Amino acid sequence: MAQPAHRIVRAWLESLTTGVVELDRDWSDPTPPRQTFGEQCPAPGGLEGAPGLVAARAFRYFLSGEGKIRFAYPLGHGCDVDPAHDLLYLAGDFNGWQAAVGNEAWRLKPAQLDGEPVLLWEGEAAPFLADGGQRFKFVTGEHQWLVPPDDTPNLVREDNGVLNRRVDPSRTGRHLWRFRLGEPLDLAEPRTVSWAAGEAEPGAGAAPGVPLGVGQFFYELKTDLPLGAVVREGHTVFRLFAPRARAVTLLLSEKPDAEPVAYPLARRTDADGAAGVWEINLDRTLHGWFYWYTVDGVREGPGQFQPTVRVLDPYALATVGREGPGIVIDRHWLGRGDHHFTTPAWQDLVIAEAHVRDLAANAPVKATPEERRGFTGLRKWVESPEFHLHRLGVNCVELQPVQEFDNRTTEEYHWGYMTNSYFAPESSYALEPEKASGLRELQALVKAFHRRGMAVVLDVVYNHVGEPAHLMLVDRTYYFEQDADGKLASWSGCGNDLRARSAMARRLIIDSCLHLIEAYGVDGFRFDLAELLGVDVLREVEAALKRVKPDVILIAEPWSFRGHIAGALRDTGWTSWNDGYRDFMRDFVRGGGSAATFEYYLKGSPWYWAKWPAQTVNYTESHDDRTWIDVITENPGNNGQVPTPNDRRRTHLMAAILFASIGIPMIAAGQDFLRSKQGVNNTYQRGDLNALDYRRLYRHLGTHTYFAEWIAFRRSEAGRLLRLWARPSEGYFQFFTAPNSTATAVLYNADRSQGPQQLLFAVNPTVNDATISLGGVVPGEVRWRQLADHERFFSGHGVRQPVEPELFIPALGCGLWIGQ
Repeated sequence: MAQPAHRIVRAWLESLTTGVVELDRDWSDPTPPRQTFGEQCPAPGGLEGAPGLVAARAFRYFLSGEGKIRFAYPLGHGCDVDPAHDLLYLAGDFNGWQAAVGNEAWRLKPAQLDGEPVLLWEGEAAPFLADGGQRFKFVTGEHQWLVPPDDTPNLVREDNGVLNRRVDPSRTGRHLWRFRLGEPLDLAEPRTVSWAAGEAEPGAGAAPGVPLGVGQFFYELKTDLPLGAVVREGHTVFRLFAPRARAVTLLLSEKPDAEPVAYPLARRTDADGAAGVWEINLDRTLHGWFYWYTVDGVREGPGQFQPTVRVLDPYALATVGREGPGIVIDRHWLGRGDHHFTTPAWQDLVIAEAHVRDLAANAPVKATPEERRGFTGLRKWVESPEFHLHRLGVNCVELQPVQEFDNRTTEEYHWGYMTNSYFAPESSYALEPEKASGLRELQALVKAFHRRGMAVVLDVVYNHVGEPAHLMLVDRTYYFEQDADGKLASWSGCGNDLRARSAMARRLIIDSCLHLIEAYGVDGFRFDLAELLGVDVLREVEAALKRVKPDVILIAEPWSFRGHIAGALRDTGWTSWNDGYRDFMRDFVRGGGSAATFEYYLKGSPWYWAKWPAQTVNYTESHDDRTWIDVITENPGNNGQVPTPNDRRRTHLMAAILFASIGIPMIAAGQDFLRSKQGVNNTYQRGDLNALDYRRLYRHLGTHTYFAEWIAFRRSEAGRLLRLWARPSEGYFQFFTAPNSTATAVLYNADRSQGPQQLLFAVNPTVNDATISLGGVVPGEVRWRQLADHERFFSGHGVRQPVEPELFIPALGCGLWIGQ
């Protein structure tokens, strides 16, 4: 009886001259199979069995003979594991998943596989093949689960959205075959793989070809050539990276509304040409001219091109709007930003997160409505003697996105988390976008902040793009994450996750950040949904930026809908927004949580989250979701517009704890005067609710003053015990708790490892008075002086509470003492 035919399931290129075919099962004939690409590019000499490394890259396992199975994690580019710091374990249905962590029997060991470094585990295959194949995943010794990409062939998507891998008994590794081509393939042309004539087994009949996909080599295609519109003396070069394009056209005009002239770009034929670089050199200095591209290529399938749609250059330094056109800018005209400012040390930072329009809209300065919409209005407010954030005392502002985003009109309010151009300042924030005025206006704004002693951190969004998605028109396959069927990934929730692992996506991220540092003088970045970029990309970004600016501030939002990587960032130079701190504090001041958890967060979330003190950004409110006061208010409907006395008291407790915690404190602009969004949860396009009402400052001047005095104390010499640059000694803290209560006191520098000065901080978040026994340790022989309670910092008048062995703390109260 004839055997059923071996079906080709999948085929992909390993390079421009080699590829792999995947069969539906192991090849049963001792004679190697043969294949062809229709009538084009036949593979001479048939196929050869693919080595184990090919299966390891695709499936992360393969059967190695004699009933054994090998699980392998390649350590090449794109690897989220640092073998110098990370231990890696194999976990799954077969060993209780989480129970594998720390179990030496399941640890992968360093090895070489077909000449490349991997982490490897080997064992009997039978248990993994049982019940149709076992699910598995890799996990580090710090319980960081390594999430497989959406295009993983053996992916299992659980009902709760969790992604795992599966050992597929039909995918042994012996079902993979490698072929070699006589000449390099042109990536612009679609290909299929099918059996050569007569190769199919009896009864198989003719089978349609399987599309030839691209492998990892494709995503490593790159160039080091300058990209974008490069103005040189007497000529301008336009250069675009488009690896699958069949044709690229430049559309150029002297005025933004003029009909552009078309110029075809040529694909380079040198070594960089293989990486997909297109360029044209025009013998004229075109500074101030306007341009788009059109990109043509395959017209079918998920990676199809749209040659009639105008594309904004990913490297455009300025743009008229979200759809373009880009503006040619001579970098010598732009010059350099302010580099005379000294960025504060991370442990000294006190950050305020803010939006350009929210700060400027109602600012008490003389400004036109057009100025209040952008950089110039905010600059005028920053330069005002009454500038609120300067009076508050923060020394760093974290601005929500200022790169070009996809608001539809100049007037439309937008948070900015839908980026269209990574190099161009937001055009609606400029007074004359068609003249690229926003470039100089942003430079002036950064310089104004610096003169106020404030560092500038920019919120940047590299995990997805806005509409229109210009990068998708350049090359959807290269720049975006998608599954095996070409469906775009959406772990960002925005429908088009950027494939940051691609070499030129990494370069785009790094180049644009370097541009913002060099051209505008910014001090650092907060990366939105940084989990989607991956730890390996974040390490590359850090290394590249620190070569230019060693003190650059790097903050990660370490999560996405897919996972959380704060623990994995401990061995990097990144700090992270601490969502655990945020959630705990909202609960703690309302009587929830535990004293033990309070201790963990006050000490700076040590070790799992933060290996060094400034590796946690502690916060309780950001632009996302409701404001602090709307979350904790006693009012119905989460509306803190008119806060209750307890709302205010709890806010003071929060502020005291926030500024007394080890780590970097961050507040949201307006939080110091109990800013409310009237209970509305998502206000990303509600400029009316987000704009700061500075009159509210005068309604809640006591709370503002309380925040300002805590900030001043933290930044003072006396507050240095809160601003640690290295993890303190084990005896640095001593905690005391009240019985049956979360009321807690903490002694800083208990072992006097940081000199003779000590601080005592006590807090009672409950609605009942509490007495905390200090166990004879305090007051001791130290002379204690109260600096603050839950209402004020003392200025010399009024009663101060002494430190006694049984320390009384009133309900919703706190106190701070200094001793020496």
